[in-house]
Amino acid sequence: MSTLSLNDLKVFVQVVNHGGFTAASRQLNVPKSTLSKRIKQLEQQAGVRLIHRTSRSFTVTELGLALYRHASAMLIEAEAAEHVIFGRLAEPSGTVRVTASIPTAQHFLAPLLPDVAVAYPKIRVALHITDSFVDIIQEGVDIAIRDHVNPLPDSGLVQRRLCTDAFWLVASAGYLARLGPARQPSDLEGTEGLFPTLGDTGWTLSNREGEIQRVTLPARYYANETIPLMEAAKAGLGIACLPSRLCEQAIGAGQLHRVLPDWTAGKIASTLLMPYRRGQLPSVRVVADLIFQRLSDQLAE
Repeated sequence: MSTLSLNDLKVFVQVVNHGGFTAASRQLNVPKSTLSKRIKQLEQQAGVRLIHRTSRSFTVTELGLALYRHASAMLIEAEAAEHVIFGRLAEPSGTVRVTASIPTAQHFLAPLLPDVAVAYPKIRVALHITDSFVDIIQEGVDIAIRDHVNPLPDSGLVQRRLCTDAFWLVASAGYLARLGPARQPSDLEGTEGLFPTLGDTGWTLSNREGEIQRVTLPARYYANETIPLMEAAKAGLGIACLPSRLCEQAIGAGQLHRVLPDWTAGKIASTLLMPYRRGQLPSVRVVADLIFQRLSDQLAE
């Protein structure tokens, strides 16, 4: 069997990354006909069809996707090998792809990542913000920050724990004035809850003595994102359950107050994830180290 051309594999990965020949041609400044010819050569060498392409569609075959995953990993290894030789003298460079949830991106990464770009002009940061699950390997992501209640599975990814954060019950001063003093979960009877999911009815609370109590409240408002829930709580609609790090500033400004400060509603962890191979690249290490240092310091305060 003939050896596949590394240069053709690199072209194939770039074409798949950009979702087609036209976009790849534009980004790489290479004629589309040249890219198509290189892919045809690769398919002839491999003896299989890698891409189904017409004037209106671009689809990677099953074997093409398998080759894409291996070729991407191989190119990363090749880049890492170059950095082993030249990286000590070279300034970190290249695109570093980061993904995070909306709250983490807005509250913590938004002010941090521009500082990284300023400190390292040859690094291009690409931040993808989503609360949906992202397949880090499949999507070519370098760094992901996951917020999770349950432990993450052992997926072979590099994992660096940033912090563990308690959920607090919070409400506006006006709402608490109508509620009156609340010292035990049972004192919340007659209040209204602000929940992330339709059908939610309350929270399981615990205190330092190990007591556990379930509180059930009628729903006043639903929002599947923490910032709208926090705004609803500020507006006096009811009680919200939010990660402490996201509502501390509003509490400090007097916009929100803790309800039952001796009780919490579980914990949420934040973990930085990296594919092992990508984590070897100097640019990725630099960004990951700065995120870890800054966020672990902030979130531990």
